[in-house]
Amino acid sequence: MQITDSFEITKDGFYGNFGGQLISEDLKKEYTIIAEEFLRIKDDEEFIQELDELLKTFAGRPSPLYYARNLSKKYGVKFYIKREDLNHTGSHKINHSLGEALLAKKMGKTKLIAETGAGQHGVAIATAAALVGLECDVYMGEVDIQKESPNVSRMKMLGANVIPVSEGTKTLKEAVDASFAAYCKEYKTAMYAIGSVVGPHPFPMIVEHFQSVIGREARGQMLDLTGELPDYVVACVGGGSNSIGIFNGFLNDFSVKLVGVEPLGKSEKLGENAASINFGRIGELHGFRSMFLQDEAGNIADAYSVASGLDYPGVGPKHAYLNEIGRAEYVTINDKEAIDAFFELSRTEGIIPALESSHAVAQALKIAKTSSQNAKILINLSGRGDKDLDFILKNHLQ
Repeated sequence: MQITDSFEITKDGFYGNFGGQLISEDLKKEYTIIAEEFLRIKDDEEFIQELDELLKTFAGRPSPLYYARNLSKKYGVKFYIKREDLNHTGSHKINHSLGEALLAKKMGKTKLIAETGAGQHGVAIATAAALVGLECDVYMGEVDIQKESPNVSRMKMLGANVIPVSEGTKTLKEAVDASFAAYCKEYKTAMYAIGSVVGPHPFPMIVEHFQSVIGREARGQMLDLTGELPDYVVACVGGGSNSIGIFNGFLNDFSVKLVGVEPLGKSEKLGENAASINFGRIGELHGFRSMFLQDEAGNIADAYSVASGLDYPGVGPKHAYLNEIGRAEYVTINDKEAIDAFFELSRTEGIIPALESSHAVAQALKIAKTSSQNAKILINLSGRGDKDLDFILKNHLQ
């Protein structure tokens, strides 16, 4: 398939050469039904009004755009922060979780099946399931269960069944493996509520659609607040839902530089990072084609990041496409830089960011050091850091 100059997904689920639906014929039939139902319902006025009302009164949207005065003064630029951390459940994940839960309910499904790394998607989908009256199974790696125990408690409190995954690295990739396998057995009665813009078509399209509210709001808020667009939009990238969400608001504003920040982890060595665009190559996993970390034989490699929500060995197909055509730039931040940024934002602005979001903060600080005094840098703060406090206090207190 030839790459076009369009940023939209094709009917068969591709962004340029990336995406698709690499699954069994039985699942293709079910996914076709999901895609058709989603395309019908997303433009239905009743559905739009119901979701908008929940986003407003339940999730707390629009999330504010905050001018970071202290940080701006310290670094000599203008920092603006999109406060997705202030959403109900503490991250951007509630945006697509509400949409997926409503879609499943209207399709007559009785259960949501999901995976989670840092636990933010798990909490959000458990919240949405409780709200609309669905059962909920959340698969989570044993390493992440130990690391993100506050979110595990929240999921259980909300009535979700948290299922530990002990295979492999016991983190996000294995959680996706397990949840996808479970869904393949229950797809007639359950809906796979994926947590990012990954997986087979139509899941990247669905999550992207519900997350694009971030970019729509942020663009309007920047114009209202400053009368201008930002020079940079910076967001962390694991699978890539928060970053696609905010990037989509600025894709056609070519004066705005879009910067995706991948986790460099401990080093550039295979198995010690989760920077799929920077160190991966084209491959296939979990039913789609994108950029994946692979060994010399083409086997999917282990991924690592101090931020549990970023340690996935691949990236959403739209990110791979935006990188290939040069519309977005993808850089890396290591664990130490992210942790330093975690403390910097906490102690300079009084905002405790998620470790995932701290990668974006760290890159924004780097950009500031080489930018003019009037540069406007918009950071998407995808989540709050409550979930990371025990880990940080135990291992990295400064």
